[in-house]
Amino acid sequence: MIAENKISNYEKMKRNMAAVFLQYDQEKMIRKFLLEYAQKYLFIPFAGRQYRINRFTGVVSWSNDSFQTEKEADYNEAMTIYDVLCYSKENCHLAHEWVNVGSLSTIQSGALAKTGNFFQNAGEYFDGKADVLAHACEALRGRKIKRGDVAYELELFPFLPIFLCFWEADEDFPASLQILIDKNILDYMHYETLMFAITHMLNQLKSKCEELCPVKAE
Repeated sequence: MIAENKISNYEKMKRNMAAVFLQYDQEKMIRKFLLEYAQKYLFIPFAGRQYRINRFTGVVSWSNDSFQTEKEADYNEAMTIYDVLCYSKENCHLAHEWVNVGSLSTIQSGALAKTGNFFQNAGEYFDGKADVLAHACEALRGRKIKRGDVAYELELFPFLPIFLCFWEADEDFPASLQILIDKNILDYMHYETLMFAITHMLNQLKSKCEELCPVKAE
């Protein structure tokens, strides 16, 4: 009983969602997103990292060494994967039309209205690290595009790309970071989940920056 009281609300929600995941048709998920699978697991890459979902418990884990070792996914990671696999629209597809994530008409209030500050803080973090950020994007298998000081197409999932565009600060303007997403992205996940996913992607890039250049990344 004492141990149960120590479980955070986030962990409880993640466990509950694992149980909900088991109620959905996994074969349909495999066909819909062309997932690799085995008897015990479904596999799905997310933000440059390989994940697998236990088909009998619903637990999501990740690994950087072909699952010789693995770690359980955190709340943002697991809930993003659950949302896409369980709640994406039946016929979700890309529009191949790019829009700024902050321009989505469904954003109206609360934390969802604070994306400006969110990306400003991320832009400040990467200021002075343009070369390192570029290498970090390439480490996540990003595809370079011609825009800004650093711009890459990155895969949230193999079937769902985003564009990251970064401009260094100059005499007139502060550092700026923009995330462009496919116009139909909310057919794949809820907006709250999209912010989880982008947060995770940016954290992955920050970690890569620190690996590549720990002194400059501090």
